Amino acid sequence: MIIDSLKNAQKYESLNPLFKTAFDFLQGKDLQDLEDGKHDIAEGLKLIVSNGNGKTKETSLEKFECHQQNIDIQICVNGNETIGWKPKEKCNNPKEDYNSEKDVQFFNDSPDMFFQLTNGQFAIFYPEDVHAPMIGEGAIKKLVFKVKI
Repeated sequence: MIIDSLKNAQKYESLNPLFKTAFDFLQGKDLQDLEDGKHDIAEGLKLIVSNGNGKTKETSLEKFECHQQNIDIQICVNGNETIGWKPKEKCNNPKEDYNSEKDVQFFNDSPDMFFQLTNGQFAIFYPEDVHAPMIGEGAIKKLVFKVKI
């Protein structure tokens, strides 16, 4: 997992060729104006833009998740978002088997830590990062790039 601010995004572009494409897509755009929904950016790169109200920890933890086919770059555009995290190797209580069609597996485990993202901060979640996003109060606008592995 990586946590940083968009102003430092270039430090991570070499980690995956599509990271540069994702961060370049944001350059010069008013992130507040990005339209909600799913957007195809490039082969192997999708963007999900959403506005929603924060959830309680309990509600978010119902979908304590990880992925095998994609890396998530989750960016908080506006609001205060808390995210729970735990390494997959320490998760012992899967809710169900991995769903390859939806690229998700859910766990009943509790996070090892919680951290907060706010305007212009992001987290990169690899397949070994189990995460529970959107914890908070009030409106949260966020972007999620799905980067195909």
